[in-house]
Amino acid sequence: MAASVCRVGSTVGRVLAKTRSPILLSLRRGQASVSYAQSLAGAPETHVSVLDNGLRIASEDTGHSTCTVGVWISAGSRYESEKNNGVGFFLEHMAFKGTKKHPQTALEQQVESMGAHLSAYTSREHTAFYMKTFTKDLPIALELLSDVVQSCTLNEADIEQQRGVVLREMEEVEGNLQEVCLDLLHATAFQGTPLGQSVLGPSSNARNLTRQDLVDYVSSHYKGPRMVLAAAGGVKHDELVGMAKSHFSGLSFQYEGDAVPVLSPCRFTGSEIRMRDDGLPLAHIAIAVEGASVSSPDIVPLMVANAIVGSYDLTYGGGKHLSSRLARLAVEDNLCHSFQAFHSAYSDTGLLGIHFVTDKHHIDDMMHWTQNAWMNLCTTVTDSDVIRAQNALKASLIAQLNGTTPICDDIGRHVLNYGRRIPLAEWDARIDAVTPRMVRDICSKYIYDKCPAVAAVGPIEQLPDYNRMRSAMYWLRF
Repeated sequence: MAASVCRVGSTVGRVLAKTRSPILLSLRRGQASVSYAQSLAGAPETHVSVLDNGLRIASEDTGHSTCTVGVWISAGSRYESEKNNGVGFFLEHMAFKGTKKHPQTALEQQVESMGAHLSAYTSREHTAFYMKTFTKDLPIALELLSDVVQSCTLNEADIEQQRGVVLREMEEVEGNLQEVCLDLLHATAFQGTPLGQSVLGPSSNARNLTRQDLVDYVSSHYKGPRMVLAAAGGVKHDELVGMAKSHFSGLSFQYEGDAVPVLSPCRFTGSEIRMRDDGLPLAHIAIAVEGASVSSPDIVPLMVANAIVGSYDLTYGGGKHLSSRLARLAVEDNLCHSFQAFHSAYSDTGLLGIHFVTDKHHIDDMMHWTQNAWMNLCTTVTDSDVIRAQNALKASLIAQLNGTTPICDDIGRHVLNYGRRIPLAEWDARIDAVTPRMVRDICSKYIYDKCPAVAAVGPIEQLPDYNRMRSAMYWLRF
């Protein structure tokens, strides 16, 4: 059963939420390769419809024998309060414990008999329930998803059983230092705001959440206008709309007393948080500034900027011949075990940063060259830097074009964020439009002389003082 019904925890969920995968190419048998231009031209169209209750239905038909269908909801830890932080994650655990129509055993047997895979994930702004199955079983899959989303039983005995499961999972996450470091980064960067809360929430909440807390969360956020029914694979849009009308027309679109939840602005605070533990072998450190929102026009230049910085891991080949200057320095001077530039974009803000893992003797040097890489983005980006980064981004888009599940996730998140699916050709055009001057100007806007947020875990005695890190956010030039 573990292979059929599972949840995607916060780490894997975020990896899935970052996957951008607009297309499955329909290649003729025997065709050895396809050009980049052909991949753009061969993109199936994404169709979008809206039901009377506000539920949006979006699908892409690739003609394959399998498909992924799911419900994406504009709800996550950002919509929670300090009192119920973690309720969305807890609800994710409860989703497959049975519904009013399908008890847990019947639900699991049905999924198993179809050879399907039913899963879910929760992030800071989104929740998703989805199923990968054969195209012929799409009607059954849609019925099960509808039942899971609308009619979860939330049995008291199951809730008590899941408390222990949630607490054990929290302990496991505590052992993932990268996850801990990035959660601490959010906690300090967005301190005092809902974005500072973790997806899992504190253990005290997991011990004290009640059935009524879960019911209130569902009734407040699981509304038609805040949901997208997305599908990819062998799916006919008209048939999907017809099935959606049968299973989701009863979905509520009204709020009690018109109390529509409104996201409060989440201010960014330049600050730091340190968790020193000299018993750990490696230090995990993240530094970030406030980034662009998911709908900002600055998002693509920042994607190019992050591609210029690049990433590195000890397992990479290439050594001193790596294209990223920071990666070459990491190899030549043994600065770190790995680093990754990232941009976590939310509806009205973001975190633009670099996370690296190093030993206790190279923290100061790695932080220096990390900030130096940022300063180079603001001042000395060249044509060759941008061309290389553009090609890397395009290659990444093509490399992520396989599988109905990432495509379905891309559709669901895009429709929630933008109200439409952004096609690959449009991404390509926006990437091509980026110039070195644009990268320098946009990076100066977000990075240059800005107060960073810093989170560090492990043997971090050598981590520079915050004032010193702040002073490295600009260059004195005459």
